[in-house]
Formats: sequence, structure tokens, C-alpha cells
Amino acid sequence: MSFRSPLGRARGLGAAREGVVSHWWLQRLTAVALIPLALWFVYGMARYHVADYQTVVAWMHNPYAAIAMILWLVMLFYHSALGLEIVMGDYIGIESIKVTLVILQKFVHVVLAVACVFAVLKLAFGAA
Repeated sequence: MSFRSPLGRARGLGAAREGVVSHWWLQRLTAVALIPLALWFVYGMARYHVADYQTVVAWMHNPYAAIAMILWLVMLFYHSALGLEIVMGDYIGIESIKVTLVILQKFVHVVLAVACVFAVLKLAFGAA
């Protein structure tokens, strides 16, 4: 099943002259995945916002909580990277600057995501 018009399939390009529908779908899928994860996160923050460190660590020792937190972080950073790539593509006219900034923002997103996942794993598997 293709969402391209017959002319778009013949040329291999979409309206943006890129022909990439998967980027659009990935951004929508990550947004939908973020809805329940964000609700879970807000609930957890509301529940533990005045808790001490040991209580939060005990919460992260629960494998379901740690997995949900990691999923939320990964989806959040991935969705953010996809969105920033679109914004940069729309508003930066010089191709070399655009490519450099897209690569830089992807690198920063990956580094931050790995650091956050590492922190959650350290909480989940560290000593309580």
C-alpha cells in the first residue's frame, strides 16, 4: 500500500521532493506511543515529587517502572530528533549548514538518550 500519487511513484518523489513518507509516519507513531508513557510519567512524578531519594530508587527497582521510564526516554528523544530535523529542513536554506546541524542534533540526542538510559539502569540495578 502506497500513499504516493501515481505521478509521485513515477518520479519517486513526494510533495517535499524527498519522497520520504516513513519519517512522517515515525513521528506520528512516536507521538502516539508517548501519550500513555507521558501519562505514566506524570502520574509517577505526581506520586513521588516529594519522595526522598531512597523511595524513588525503590520505585526504579521495579522492572516495569524502569522499562517504562526507558521507553519514555527513548521515544521522547527519538520524537524530538525527528521534529528538529523537520524544523531545520524547513527553516535553514543553506544545505551545508542544514546537514551539519542535523548531524549535530542527532548526535546530541543520541548522547543524551544514552546518558538518561544509563542513569535509569544505574538506579534500577544499583544498591538501594
